[in-house]
Amino acid sequence: MSELSLSAVTKSYNKGKPNEVSVLHGVDLSVDRGEVVALVAPSGAGKSTLLHISGLLDTPDSGQVLLGGEELTALSDRRRTAIRRQQIGFIYQFHHLLPEFTAEENIVLPQLANGASRSEASKRALELLGTVGLEERGDHRPAALSGGEQQRVAFCRALANQPRLLLADEPTGNLDPGTSDRVFGALMELVRGTGLSALIATHNLDLAARMDRVVKLDAGRVVPD
Repeated sequence: MSELSLSAVTKSYNKGKPNEVSVLHGVDLSVDRGEVVALVAPSGAGKSTLLHISGLLDTPDSGQVLLGGEELTALSDRRRTAIRRQQIGFIYQFHHLLPEFTAEENIVLPQLANGASRSEASKRALELLGTVGLEERGDHRPAALSGGEQQRVAFCRALANQPRLLLADEPTGNLDPGTSDRVFGALMELVRGTGLSALIATHNLDLAARMDRVVKLDAGRVVPD
């Protein structure tokens, strides 16, 4: 059964204006439960738009988005926000960690916002940090961590609320090749260990080949590799 399903999704910006830009043209895409799918496309092809629509950060002009079989496009903003917080994890090219908080606290905060107790959130944060080899770095602020360490903390934060779907936009794109390979390995270990579904956009074909399936975004449509 599909965890994420997009059907005939379209998206344009500046609709009805002379400078209207059509980005997605009837996108059909599915990610099965427990499947890790690589999304490959050149810059400007609409990868981020597709991920934002999949993660309820944006709405399509037409088409359907289903998560776990539930149609999401017609939901209220409040319900969409709740689903994003509880069921979807996001990872970006840059870590976006809060600089005034420690690594552990950055992972604790989204759990507190989701109703967890401080002790439960702290336990979960330390477990996740241990999974990516950062158990001794939990009390460090982002500025005291390397780029690869910062991104691994961001991975942990994305999984803090035990989402059913992970969306990642070039998650190792700002790292050097050696660090990128190691950090991506840590991400895959996290994903495989939890069994969640993931859609990961990347330019790196070697990393894409390590996932279950590769799809390409071409002329606003998703096509099999």
